Amino acid sequence: MSYDPPRPAGRLLLTPEDKDAPARVRRLRRLGLGERAEPALDAFANRLAEVAAVPYSMVNFIDENRQFFAGLHTPDGGGPGVVPPGADTGDGTVPEVGRYMARDYGFCPYVVVRRRALVLEDVCDYPRFAGNPVVDEIGIRSYLGAPLIDRTGIALGTVCVVDVEPRPWGRAGLETIKSLAAELVEQIELREGGRGL
Repeated sequence: MSYDPPRPAGRLLLTPEDKDAPARVRRLRRLGLGERAEPALDAFANRLAEVAAVPYSMVNFIDENRQFFAGLHTPDGGGPGVVPPGADTGDGTVPEVGRYMARDYGFCPYVVVRRRALVLEDVCDYPRFAGNPVVDEIGIRSYLGAPLIDRTGIALGTVCVVDVEPRPWGRAGLETIKSLAAELVEQIELREGGRGL
């Protein structure tokens, strides 16, 4: 683990050390993933949002410096630039949700490094995660994500769903997100043979 420099609010955030990032980037490049939005992955994100009944869902690929939402669902089917209701940066402006996010924002980098699903019914209940910038800047209160681990054993990224209110995901939510992650990995592996996505 490594510490990021202090944020303007004066707090230190713990960002997971990601020793697999170089191998992940090579694998993503071989698969042609992580550099552009793809209609099939947006459709998958839309399905995630529908199944979980959430305003936001993502198919997220992570490199050494940033996260890229190759599949993105935002409220009302809008694309990047849609913001959560009530979100406020504190200076009267509202943040935008786009395709790119810094690696120290959000919870997907933890899922990739842990190589296990992460369930946060209310992120404010977890001091380690409550200080993440997405909580204050975007208004995220609940997260459910699972890693996309391919046949080579590399965690390519995540599928995740988020809400601006606490959510009781329960075991059913956990099993659902893990099942959908496995389904997407199968589609990605078909891509390598020229048949998927």
